[in-house]
Amino acid sequence: MRLRTWIYCVALALPARGQLAEGRRGMVSSAHPLATEAGLDMLKQGGNAFDAAVTVAAALNVVEPENSGLGGYGLILIYDAGAKKVRVLNASGRMPKGLKREAFNNESNRRGAKTIAPPVNARAWEELSKNYGKRPWKSLFERAIAKAETGFPLLKPIPAQAYAAFPEHAKAIYGKDGKPLGKGDGLVQRDLGRSLRMVAEKGPNVLHGGELGRRVAAELSRAGSFVTLEDLTESRPEWWEPISIEYRGYRIVTASPPANSFAALVRLGILSQWDMKALGADSPDYWHRWAEALKHGEWCRLRYAGDPAISAPPLDRLLSDAYWKEQAARIDLNKASKFVAPGEGPKESANTTHLAVADQWGNVVTMTQTIGNTFGSRVMAPGTGIWLNDSLYYSTFEPQGNPMDVHAGRRKLNSNTPTIVMKAGKPWIAVGAAGGHTIPQTVPEVLSRMIDQGLDMAAALAAPRMAFLAESGTLSVERTLSEAVRGNLEARGHKLAVNEIGRLHGLTVEYGPDGKPARFTGAADPRGVGTAAGN
Repeated sequence: MRLRTWIYCVALALPARGQLAEGRRGMVSSAHPLATEAGLDMLKQGGNAFDAAVTVAAALNVVEPENSGLGGYGLILIYDAGAKKVRVLNASGRMPKGLKREAFNNESNRRGAKTIAPPVNARAWEELSKNYGKRPWKSLFERAIAKAETGFPLLKPIPAQAYAAFPEHAKAIYGKDGKPLGKGDGLVQRDLGRSLRMVAEKGPNVLHGGELGRRVAAELSRAGSFVTLEDLTESRPEWWEPISIEYRGYRIVTASPPANSFAALVRLGILSQWDMKALGADSPDYWHRWAEALKHGEWCRLRYAGDPAISAPPLDRLLSDAYWKEQAARIDLNKASKFVAPGEGPKESANTTHLAVADQWGNVVTMTQTIGNTFGSRVMAPGTGIWLNDSLYYSTFEPQGNPMDVHAGRRKLNSNTPTIVMKAGKPWIAVGAAGGHTIPQTVPEVLSRMIDQGLDMAAALAAPRMAFLAESGTLSVERTLSEAVRGNLEARGHKLAVNEIGRLHGLTVEYGPDGKPARFTGAADPRGVGTAAGN
């Protein structure tokens, strides 16, 4: 365990990284102990899961500024205990209305200001608070503002490569003596604190068209971005109905298109054709089946990802038992298949964050947020502290006009996969991940570990992972996967690369005889610095 993380956990009375947390009145899991503590404190003040989720998201903007925040976007899955309903809040937004496709023929424009899309997160937070929250909007930002203004010690250094591309006013915040801040150094973000205070006092419209938005729009115009004040004003999240499948008697619910979360369900559907428990998670046969299911899910994402208004994925077919049987039957159980991509796929960022919250009333929020690359576009309007995303960088630019190219005013696609597993009509598991294209691969792996192998959340998150990388045609596996299994997979024709894969956060809810939540468990990915804690 990293000493600094241990010190945080002891000081905040939180379970250590990688351990299973327990609670009787609620649970929070996030990528940073200070954000987890902020969410837990909100639950203790009488706030519900929606209040706590916004509190955690705002805190993550401060303590993980490289991964998410006011300048970003995301995807949120909720369970409303009052209505007994799961809903999707897609906060990925749309591309700028004035976008000029020809600008991206110049590859230098595929990074930086031209790649910025209108942010959506602040308005998504407001949607949760306005429709479902209990606590005053302003109170949800108190912890984040305090940490931004007074500072906190970094758990990891500011990446030197990203720092080199910062504007000078940002270098002054994130560096000292011309060098990026290191692990343990104090980070103070007074500009961000002021921006968060403005959002807390005046609402998100201060960014989406108001005083703060005008300042951001002026900098974007100077930097050559396509995003205008009108784009900022009109940028809003959208409510969608989720999609789901049955898996071993459980209902797996996740986000609907334009998200690419359906690929996770396709993988589980194919795996449902075999007795994965009987195979055993340490057997080469188990991992070979996973490899082939992951591979086909990636093919489906590349082939069918799309905005439902333009090119809706054929979910009736992809999520059918007949399709899963057909694909499982095509898999050679002794030999790796050759991957033939249906077209070049978009890039995606691993610099994302995820949080999960549940409360004593049975409400659940599982939320994935990002600003794209590390520190997004590396564009920050002076005096705001807000990093703007580089969402358009993750488009597929060739062939021009393809569905995943940049299209003025269209919805953006992403592979975020916030997921809730329903057991007897109530939420049992809530989980999600960071990791770009690996997200809809690692989420079903963790779910299978829990459902098929009976592992708790902490053990499932610590278990070895695998992901198929279409760009290189390789299977990425972790060092914790045994050398014997790796050798067997290579003998079957799989090309392997050893990497650490993704960061997941999740929780579970158990119910008493009266049907009300009685016990919560949660965990944070041991690959990161996050924590989970119960109330």
